[in-house]
Amino acid sequence: MTKGEGSLAPKGRSRSGRGRGGQPGRQEWTSWPHYDAAAAGFRGYWYPVTWSSQITGKPLPFTICGENITLIRDGGKAYALHNRCPHRGVPLSEGNQQFPGTVSCPYHGWTFDLPTGNLAAVITDGPDCRLTGKVQVQTYAVEERLGMVWVYIPLADEEPHPIDEQLPEELVSNAFVMGGRIEPRSGNWRFACENGFDEGHAKYLHRTALWRLFKPMPTWNITRIVPRGRWIFRVQDEVHWEADFPGVGRWTNKRWWKLQPPKETFNIGNTGAADKINPTIEAQEFPGFASLSMPGVLRIAYPKFIHYEFYVAVDADHHRYVGVMVNFTEGWKTLGFYAKYLGAIRWLFHGQFSGQDAWMVDVTDAPPERLYRPDISLTAWRNLSEEEYGKKLAAVGAGAPAEKTEKET
Repeated sequence: MTKGEGSLAPKGRSRSGRGRGGQPGRQEWTSWPHYDAAAAGFRGYWYPVTWSSQITGKPLPFTICGENITLIRDGGKAYALHNRCPHRGVPLSEGNQQFPGTVSCPYHGWTFDLPTGNLAAVITDGPDCRLTGKVQVQTYAVEERLGMVWVYIPLADEEPHPIDEQLPEELVSNAFVMGGRIEPRSGNWRFACENGFDEGHAKYLHRTALWRLFKPMPTWNITRIVPRGRWIFRVQDEVHWEADFPGVGRWTNKRWWKLQPPKETFNIGNTGAADKINPTIEAQEFPGFASLSMPGVLRIAYPKFIHYEFYVAVDADHHRYVGVMVNFTEGWKTLGFYAKYLGAIRWLFHGQFSGQDAWMVDVTDAPPERLYRPDISLTAWRNLSEEEYGKKLAAVGAGAPAEKTEKET
């Protein structure tokens, strides 16, 4: 994996999507004030940070929703603390473990208890340091699911909701095997999330993807958005494989080497109807193959697997891409999945195909913007996030995100 290189924003423009040029387009984001203010992510949710195997007794630094965090493992359990020693501001991720259950700052040996964040000792001030027990760094709730470490970023001082309430329901109650990729990317997380649920881009942007080399893609669709529970689904009512554009000419995604597209409309997968659907996927009765939920969880249901993307805000101009492909199988059949995933799918799907999305997210500069009919997917997502986050703010009595990272008593 390589870290994507950022590019310079045009003069007077923030890469976070907040227009500063003073010339609004057809649509500014002020219609969605919570969303407009969420350049650094929505607080009050669990976020996947990295693979569990990456977290050891050596602390590592991460940034989530603008929060600088260090992750470390002790006694088999992962812990998260604010990544700043309150003494002189040195990152705790530069330190190490001098005592079990603690992490020590490399500068003067200020040592913090991992579960509580309390100052447990100051090595260079001796056993009778008067600050012991009176200084604390903020800690964060940590869980491990799907082979990843998740951290809860609070709005205020609320207890985190159970992480399983935020995961896609089918991943909580079914056996599966998965492969995936986590990598840092340039561009605001909202651009990445909107790209994932965007109704129009796959038909054109991905027409050159090797993943689609032999599979047809529609030219245009008629879609609608259907809410179900905490998800919104993109439902295809009409699928058109080619079209005549007046005064311009005919355009088609059909090619002689590609499979012939089906005549009927379909809503599992995006290249055609399937003869057979995995029983677990079929049992979900998804109204559409693309769905999205807070705080930015995309689900694309194919006939034999489901692809998920989690968009983790780092700051206004960077995010972490977390993409996983899940096959609902177990036993010896998992070997076939791993062979296909590692042999081809990982570099075709999570590499070249997803790389086209990363390219567009990196160069997107909105608002101002002029939306068109297929952007109903974008506005539906913004409406969902606005409504759900408003409820969350009201539930914790928070008007603004918490800023507390270290404290003295």
